[in-house]
Amino acid sequence: MMQFDRIPLYHAVSGNLKRLGMFRAEVCRAWMRALRRRSQRSRLTWERFQRLIALYIPKVRVLHPYPNQRFAS
Repeated sequence: MMQFDRIPLYHAVSGNLKRLGMFRAEVCRAWMRALRRRSQRSRLTWERFQRLIALYIPKVRVLHPYPNQRFAS
């Protein structure tokens, strides 16, 4: 079995947060469609899928300020 305890954390700069959040939503939608297509017996519920998202897809967050603030001396 694969180990998922070392999933890298993705961080955004301040001006890119909205776009990165939209990308995360599209990744989740594509993953949901793929999992539902592969299922032969039962459909994946949205509640169960939300738990999978929380476990495997990192949330979008800002850790780096704008470059002029970050490199100011």
